[in-house]
Amino acid sequence: MAWKNQQQFIDALEKAGELVRISSYVNPKLEMAEITDRVSKSGNGGKALLFENTGYDFPVLMNAYGSEKRMCLALGVNHLDDVAGEIENLFKLLAAPKEGILDKLKLLPKLGQFASWMPKVKTGKGECQEVIMKEPDITKLPVITCWPKDGGPFVTLPIIHTKDPNNHSRNVGMYRMQVFGPALTGMHWHKHKVSAKHFAEYKKLNKRMPVAVALGGDPVYAYSATAPLPENVDEYMLAGFLRKKKVELVRCISQPGVEVPADADFIIEGYVDPGDEMIWEGPFGDHTGYYSLPDWYPRFHITAITHKKNAVYPATIVGIPPQEDAWLGKATERIFLAPIKMTMVPEIVDMDMPVEGVFHNLVITKIKKDYAGQGQKVMNAMWGAGQMMFNKILVLADGEVNIQNYESVAKYVFNNLNPATDIYFSTGPMDVLDHSCSKLGFGGKMCIDGTFKFEEEQDDNFKPGVNSPERGDLESSLKNNFPELAAVNTSLLKKNIPCLVISVKKNRKEHIKELHEGITALRETAGVKIILYVEHTVDAHDLPTALWRFCNNLDPKRDHHLNKRNTSMSPGYTACMGFDGTRKTKEYDDFNRDWPNIIVADNETIKAVDKKWSELSIGPFIPSPSLKFKDQLYGEEAVVA
Repeated sequence: MAWKNQQQFIDALEKAGELVRISSYVNPKLEMAEITDRVSKSGNGGKALLFENTGYDFPVLMNAYGSEKRMCLALGVNHLDDVAGEIENLFKLLAAPKEGILDKLKLLPKLGQFASWMPKVKTGKGECQEVIMKEPDITKLPVITCWPKDGGPFVTLPIIHTKDPNNHSRNVGMYRMQVFGPALTGMHWHKHKVSAKHFAEYKKLNKRMPVAVALGGDPVYAYSATAPLPENVDEYMLAGFLRKKKVELVRCISQPGVEVPADADFIIEGYVDPGDEMIWEGPFGDHTGYYSLPDWYPRFHITAITHKKNAVYPATIVGIPPQEDAWLGKATERIFLAPIKMTMVPEIVDMDMPVEGVFHNLVITKIKKDYAGQGQKVMNAMWGAGQMMFNKILVLADGEVNIQNYESVAKYVFNNLNPATDIYFSTGPMDVLDHSCSKLGFGGKMCIDGTFKFEEEQDDNFKPGVNSPERGDLESSLKNNFPELAAVNTSLLKKNIPCLVISVKKNRKEHIKELHEGITALRETAGVKIILYVEHTVDAHDLPTALWRFCNNLDPKRDHHLNKRNTSMSPGYTACMGFDGTRKTKEYDDFNRDWPNIIVADNETIKAVDKKWSELSIGPFIPSPSLKFKDQLYGEEAVVA
């Protein structure tokens, strides 16, 4: 369904019991983020929060997409899979043979629907232009500062509109905007993004690039701006499809070449000049759970700000998962399963992106396998499919296993896995936020092929070993042999998943490689197929946190260590793969990039929110999630380059 505007969506959230109004004053600098972080991690995403007393003329809406129920409400569906099913049926209809006139006539209603989804530019002004600031000043908006080491306040839910200067095709994306002054922000588009390509074309022409930023309106706009669409597909066509009603656009006041949603709450108009010097932007507490380091980005000069009469400023925070953005990612996972399956990788049955993998770091995919080598075929196809090129760890399964049940899929994958032959490594483009890469935006990736193996794929010399129940107290045994170990998680072994998670205090070069050789040489570790090594400050017994830290800190191609051991059944062997998910340094790893810190709130903000909690009417006290991670920081010097 189509929401008339953001206010109608807010009313629906409140009616559904999914919104809390906070009438007490809350500071947009750090306090709103701290409260939202607590609520979003309180179970099932907590509630959406409407901060009504902000010290500005506008309330602030946060955590609006922060649960499956609210994400479905935003998209107007009962279940996220409903959208995928609709897309799949549409693809089947369009691809079906059209042998006669009746078959072709059946398409006419669907073609009419296509036309009804296309965006329309209307004449006159829109709701978003009811109020025009005499002097545009973004500091008059309640732009939040999310985390204590952020470079400043950031616009975090901007729907950014640009056009190709040659063919005038529109792109709608979402890139954070750091506020530097009343009429100046940064424009944080990465080199892989379409808006960056548009800017490159303006550079060739030596022309200013008009840009418009929308905030609010139908919540489907913000989702569509994050969706991984092909370059030639208008995001507002996707929005029209999702809302079953075309998006109405109006021309900007000071940048008339750009159109924006008529029902948006705010419009920020301006330009990026290719002749400008870049601006030093960041750091920013990012969706990886780490600060993204500062770098040079284009300047966005604001020429006009317009808004509705009763506008609500929408914002989000990202940081240590789970956060609101996990549900935006889950929507993409479900919605884009059908297009990937129908157009690029027909073998795909299902796909899952665990929260701990922060979207692209870890992707589990189930396929219908019919022949040897099909896993590698899928691997290459997925790494070549749009934003899936940023995927770091791809896990493949097949058969009847439910990949949303992580214990079941782990058992299945490990049962089919030969660590020496079924883990594939490659290099390619990576997210520029991936701090583990030795080079910015370029690094290693791997595929763990846990599918059933045909005869051609098997190595007869591989002996899986025995997952012996007679290991005794393996944690104590390993810690006695290797005093640098802080913790050893053996819980997976007890579930017949031959994997260890080990916290280690690294103190020399080649330490993890030598440690892995020592551990796998012990009789007690026979049958273990994979060992994940994490920093000594990480609790190996806390699997979600350990997996999140591991995925962030690993470059699979650089950081893997395979150990093969001959068995008595010569020429048989067992194999165990070790992965170094610890922090990388110049001293021990010859790592020459800055290593960022994880994101935590400062003590002053935590105390301030603790003190005013009873006034907020949110419910029972929720302690700060940051307290859990205070002892995992590397020192202040690591935060900033």
